[in-house]
Amino acid sequence: MYRGRIAPTPTGLLHVGHARTFALAAKRAKAAQGQLILRIEDLDVARCRPEFFAAALSDLKWLGIHWDEGPDIGGLNAPYIQSQRLDWFQAVWKKLHATGHLYPCDKSRREVENALIAPHAEDDSEPVFPLSFRPNQEAGQSATEPGQTNWRFRVPWGEEICFHDALQGPQSFTAGKDFGDFLVWRKDGFPAYELAVVADDHAMNITEVVRGADLLLSTARQILLYRALQWTIPTWAHAALVVDEKGQRLAKRSQGLSIQSLRDKGKTPTEILTQSRSVLQS
Repeated sequence: MYRGRIAPTPTGLLHVGHARTFALAAKRAKAAQGQLILRIEDLDVARCRPEFFAAALSDLKWLGIHWDEGPDIGGLNAPYIQSQRLDWFQAVWKKLHATGHLYPCDKSRREVENALIAPHAEDDSEPVFPLSFRPNQEAGQSATEPGQTNWRFRVPWGEEICFHDALQGPQSFTAGKDFGDFLVWRKDGFPAYELAVVADDHAMNITEVVRGADLLLSTARQILLYRALQWTIPTWAHAALVVDEKGQRLAKRSQGLSIQSLRDKGKTPTEILTQSRSVLQS
């Protein structure tokens, strides 16, 4: 059975870009006569707020986006709230650690940037972690839990990671060029995005991941995690991004195009999901 998901992060109000991607996910699940899961990705504890969680649920329902599993406005449903799934994430870290792909890392972002020789991918905010910073194969192998340190995944340097995207077509990224060894666990005690997403998509039996095209590069990283864990890799569908007047993708600080702001202006769900950005702003 087809199982898709929508996964808002409650660090701000949802905007029109989120709305269109989530509506697309719901449409693809319905067309496949499958199920849609709502998961709240709230691992950025410093920025996530209960009011944004509530606003996201309200906006989704107002837009007419319905889900089959996950939290509802009436209360929280722990299996679908990432911050309540730390035991599961630690279990996945242990499984991944056992493959020999992980190592502890105390390098700061500034150290990585200062050591960088080759330019990193323009569409990704994280610089490519230099191969020279990678420790030997034995580093961290005696650890039994992540502890208070960062952990990185040892990528197959030079390998081309290819996949087909249902919306963007054939994709290819090269480990060591487009991305380097990436974080899977943070020293604050939480899994990094890549590990948490793969762990939960697997646990929730997601068969197709629908999300924004800004996460195409993340897909290459996540494929490596699926391979290391020997889990079935889902299919992918990355929606084109809604951009602002400067051609930049919308951020949650783009309050003029937040769902709440557009609702207050009298826009309808149909207008939000179909009209151009310039019309919506007028």
